[in-house]
Amino acid sequence: MTEVRQNTVLNPSTNSTQIRVADVVVIGGGIAGKACALGLAQLGLQTIEIAPDLGNPIPSPTGGQWGQRIYAFSPSTQKLLAHLQIWDALDHSRLQTVRDMRIYGDRGEQADQLHLSAFEAGTPQLAWIGESNLIEHTLDQAARFQNKLTQIADTVEKLETDANGATLHLKNHSSIRTLLVVAADGANSPTRLSIGVSASEESYSQSAVVANWLCTKFHLETAYQWFLPGGDIVAMLPLPQKQVSMVWSTSPENAANLLKLTQADWDKKFQLIANGAIAKQLGDLTLNSSPAAFPLRKIRAARFIGPEQDPKVALIGDAAHVMHPLAGQGLNLGLRDVSTLLNIFSKRESFRSPNNLVLLRRYERQRQGDTSALLWVTDRLKKLFSGSSNTERQIRNFGLGFVNRSHFIKRRLIERALGDINFE
Repeated sequence: MTEVRQNTVLNPSTNSTQIRVADVVVIGGGIAGKACALGLAQLGLQTIEIAPDLGNPIPSPTGGQWGQRIYAFSPSTQKLLAHLQIWDALDHSRLQTVRDMRIYGDRGEQADQLHLSAFEAGTPQLAWIGESNLIEHTLDQAARFQNKLTQIADTVEKLETDANGATLHLKNHSSIRTLLVVAADGANSPTRLSIGVSASEESYSQSAVVANWLCTKFHLETAYQWFLPGGDIVAMLPLPQKQVSMVWSTSPENAANLLKLTQADWDKKFQLIANGAIAKQLGDLTLNSSPAAFPLRKIRAARFIGPEQDPKVALIGDAAHVMHPLAGQGLNLGLRDVSTLLNIFSKRESFRSPNNLVLLRRYERQRQGDTSALLWVTDRLKKLFSGSSNTERQIRNFGLGFVNRSHFIKRRLIERALGDINFE
């Protein structure tokens, strides 16, 4: 019988001179980093994950209040989590299935809408909505029992690469020698900067205000999105127990004002938005979390692996790309990075090590097309609906109605959003 070892997070003393050895080191403690580290370990690779907050396990979400960090999980994400043996371990009472999406133009007319239906597309659902904490907690639990995975609560202060691999020097003065580094350390990735990979960045001059609401009408498993005059975008994502999660993309100035609103102020606001369309669809809305805001921007790394002459690093998640939340695909895109990397490693020839140049080029080549297409479409949509001229308004609202009447185009849109990752 194979022995199952329960892992603990290491917190080495500052006097440590220990040099550890691993096949792969994952830098980053978010969903993408944790999923990647777990998947690599399940492939039999000796894996170390490093992040400052790994010593603080994410608690299991409970009660009637949902966390502020809410994500839409596409079928490609569900497939990855099932492959990692995570999906069935989730508390599904805290996941909400999405079977319809309704997107409205800024003229407030029913004709200016796009309706995407799971039934029409021949799929059981379009997505699931759930909390970040729900996924992270379950990943943490799985990591504890994976004997090929070690987690270290620390910070990488210096990364050196050479012909054979990489050496990481940690804040606690210990070092790690590894064949490959996977950077999952966020949009401002210190790893990306340290290896000299540039990234194009564009601010949208917007902030996203997020909050959860109780509603008096059933959301009917439908995600709603309204494009408003002036460039604002309001999305209402369904949650269990007659709740919705709001993502309001707006100017930083308006975001600051929205954070100050009382419940009575919000009631008046919802009656005015899109001629009261939100209140008509969802009824009375009662705030069920403290609103928060974060800035919006687009980022794309010039490369998804290290420099051509010495690529011992692969970038995943926000370290490789950041997009506007209007399509709800940011996390899914990052987890498709993870799926692709795991797929390539699971099929690698026995003579290729994890840092083999051919494998890393396969990863970069497979991810560039999907990433470029989704970033471009999201960016174009955002800018199209930010335009204020009558011509731009007519084009975008006509476009919604035109696409809505084309079953072929709608099916292609849904296929793109669902993703396509196959594990063998």
